[in-house]
Amino acid sequence: MLLPLVRGAMNSQYRSIGTILLGSAIVFLGYGLMVTLVPIRAQMEGFGSSAIGLMGSAYFVGFVIGCIVGPKVVQAVGHTRAFAGFAALVAALTLIFPMVVDPWTWTILRGISGICLAVVYMVIESWLNEQATNRIRGTVLSLYIIIGNLATIGGQQMVALSDTRSYVLFSLVAILVAISLVPVSLAPVREPDQIPTAKLRFARLYNLSPTGFVGCVLVGVADGAFWTFGPVFAQTRGLPVSEIALFMGAFMVGGTILQWPLGWLSDRIDRRIVIGLCATATIGTGLALAFWYPPVPWMGFALALVHGGVMTPIYALCIAHSNDFAPNEEMVEVSSGLLLIYGVGAALGPVALGPLMDGFGAGSLFVMVAIIFASLALFSLYRITKHRVAAAETRTPFAPVPKSSQSVYALETDDEEEVFTELGK
Repeated sequence: MLLPLVRGAMNSQYRSIGTILLGSAIVFLGYGLMVTLVPIRAQMEGFGSSAIGLMGSAYFVGFVIGCIVGPKVVQAVGHTRAFAGFAALVAALTLIFPMVVDPWTWTILRGISGICLAVVYMVIESWLNEQATNRIRGTVLSLYIIIGNLATIGGQQMVALSDTRSYVLFSLVAILVAISLVPVSLAPVREPDQIPTAKLRFARLYNLSPTGFVGCVLVGVADGAFWTFGPVFAQTRGLPVSEIALFMGAFMVGGTILQWPLGWLSDRIDRRIVIGLCATATIGTGLALAFWYPPVPWMGFALALVHGGVMTPIYALCIAHSNDFAPNEEMVEVSSGLLLIYGVGAALGPVALGPLMDGFGAGSLFVMVAIIFASLALFSLYRITKHRVAAAETRTPFAPVPKSSQSVYALETDDEEEVFTELGK
C-alpha cells in the first residue's frame, strides 16, 4: 500500500526539481543573450572601451552586493516573492537599454541587474537544495550546471536573430526573464528554511589556502575582463554577429567539456599542479588569440574552445583545493567567501582593462589574461615548494561549481560521499 505513495512522492519531487531547472534554463537563456548583446551594441554606439569596462565592472559589483544582501531579503519576503520581484525588475531594466542609449545609464542598469540576478540565482539554488535528497543531490547539481551552460550558450547564439541596433533583442531578453516567472512561481515546492550567508574574511580564506584565494581573485579578474570584452575582441577581428556568438559559445563549450576530466585528474595528484598546468595552457592560447587570430573561422573557434577548456575549470579547482583544508563545518562559508573574492576580482578586471584596450587595441585582452595566469602558475609553483599537499583523509572529491550564488555550495555539503559518488568519481 505504501509503494504507490512513495512513487507519487518521488514523482512529485522530480516534477518540482524539473520545474525549477526549467525556470533556471530560461533565465540563463536570457543572461547568455544579454551578456553578449550589451558589449556588441555598446561598441556599435561608440561608447569606448573604458565605458564598456565600467559597465562590466558595475555588473560584478552589483553581483557581490546581491550575494551579501540577498539572503536577508529572501528571508524577509520569501523565495517566491523575491524571485518574482527581482526577475520582474531585470525584465523592466532590460527594456530601458534601447530607450536610453547612454553609457552612464547603462552602467547603472548593469549594476542593478547584477544585484537582481544574484538574488534570482540564490533562490533557484536554495530551492534545488531543498528538493534534492542526499541520494540525488549530486545528480541535481550536475544537471543544473550542464543546463545552465547549455542555456547560456544557446542565449549567446540568439544574438544573431535580429539587428543588434534595434530594440528586438533587448525585448527578447525581457520576455525570456518574464517567462521564467511562470514555472518557478507555480512550482509546487516548499519554501526553504534559510539561505547561507556569504562571509568575507580575507585573512581566514588566505591562511586556509593561499593558492585557492589568489586563484579565485585572479580568475575573477580574467573572467570579468573576458566576458565584458570577449565580444568586443571578436568584433574588432571583423567577425559578423553570428560568428561572435559562436566564438563566445566555443569558450563555454570547452569549459563544459574539460571541467570533469581535469577535476578527475586533480583528485589523484596535487591540485596545484593541475591549476598550474591549466594556467600555463591558458597563457599559450591567450597569446595565440592576441597575436595570431586564425584567418579561417573554424580555427578561431577551435582556439577559443581550447582556451575556455583550460581556463574555465581553474575556479572550481581553486574551490576544491581550499575545501581540502577546510573543516567540514566551514566548507559552505569558505566556498561562498571565495565566490565573493571571485566577484571582487571580476569587478576589477573590466575597469582595469578598458584603458588598455583604448591605448593598445583589442589584443590587450588576451595579453592581460596571459599575464594573469602566468602570475597564477608561478604562485602555484611557489606554494608547491612551500607547503605539502593536503592529507588524503581531508581531500574532498572535485565537484564543478557555477559562479552564481553561495546557495549552490549547500548542494555539495550534505552527505558528501553520496553526492560526489553520483557525480561520477
